[in-house]
Amino acid sequence: MKTNTILLFVLFIIVLTFSSFIKTEDYATTDKFVVVLDAGHGGKDPGNLGNGYKEKNIALSIVLEIGKELEKNPDIEVVYTRKRDVFIELYDRPKIANEANADLFVSVHCDSHTSQAYGAGTFVMGINKISQNLSVAKKENAVIFLEDNYEEKYGGFDPNSPESLIGSSLIVEEYLDQSILAASFIQKNMVSNLKRKDRKVKQDVFWVLHATFMPSVLVETGFLTNNKEGSYLNSKKGQIEMAREIARGIIEYKESVDNNVGSHVFDDIITETISTKENESVSDDIVFKVQIAASSNAIATQPYNFKGLNEISRVEEEGLYKYFYGSTSNYDETKKLTEEAINKGYNNSFIVAFKNDKKISLTEALKTTAN
Repeated sequence: MKTNTILLFVLFIIVLTFSSFIKTEDYATTDKFVVVLDAGHGGKDPGNLGNGYKEKNIALSIVLEIGKELEKNPDIEVVYTRKRDVFIELYDRPKIANEANADLFVSVHCDSHTSQAYGAGTFVMGINKISQNLSVAKKENAVIFLEDNYEEKYGGFDPNSPESLIGSSLIVEEYLDQSILAASFIQKNMVSNLKRKDRKVKQDVFWVLHATFMPSVLVETGFLTNNKEGSYLNSKKGQIEMAREIARGIIEYKESVDNNVGSHVFDDIITETISTKENESVSDDIVFKVQIAASSNAIATQPYNFKGLNEISRVEEEGLYKYFYGSTSNYDETKKLTEEAINKGYNNSFIVAFKNDKKISLTEALKTTAN
């Protein structure tokens, strides 16, 4: 009997271990740019029914076409919140993106109005410039009412009053700049290439964007309630064209991120070998920094642009922007900063010395040892 109990226990542990492996592999670590595509609504939630069309079906068709375009790029991995007509709770959509460690989250929808309003727009999560008319956010958040135990699950968030999200939970705007950049690329392509009316990039309070921990965009492809635009979006031609331009915007955003900041530091890597005494410092007018990247474009020196590293500074030299991590007069401390940068993935990091804000060689800097 005891032997059987032990055997059952061992089998139980094996099953648990195997199950954990399966779950991990669902969202395995990848070097690819991960895009999570979210087709709005689905299943028992049809979305808006302007002109008798179903938003859930149109959004899904557009998302699947976006995925086809993106999957042609070997550097992009696509994850879908749904690939068929099923109901996915609003709570689970950002969760899928977070678990996938996504680089970008894009949620696709169709708008509606009591008039013949038309045009395409994109939204990002933001509380500083909330529109006076919260009708779009209210409509997209209202799906919460279809879910069980929504009061408990959403922590008191009232879909009819999206501004309540501000007071009920912490708003993370760490990725706002990147979200706006991604939205701008998508918006530009829809407007310029498809001649859609430009309803701009706006900030509003959407739960599905609030709960994601990466740059996130909600796309309103047009108005189903508009006779002409609704017919266009319900057509295969319209869905393929919209998907193509949204995909182009996503790819342009990826390329922008790739080109703006990387670990490449061009041809000015310092090869000097410096020997120093332990904890050696130099005079106060000399500081050491760790160069981690260089680019032809200037970007915000915020942690989210540099894999979480703080204390980032930027210097322009002959049209090239160079990015540095840390600042200290202690050379040994800078070596520790270099290790931190390398551990973050900046494998070509190296130490640079400055005297009165002017770059000097390491040899010259370390000759001036403080007494």
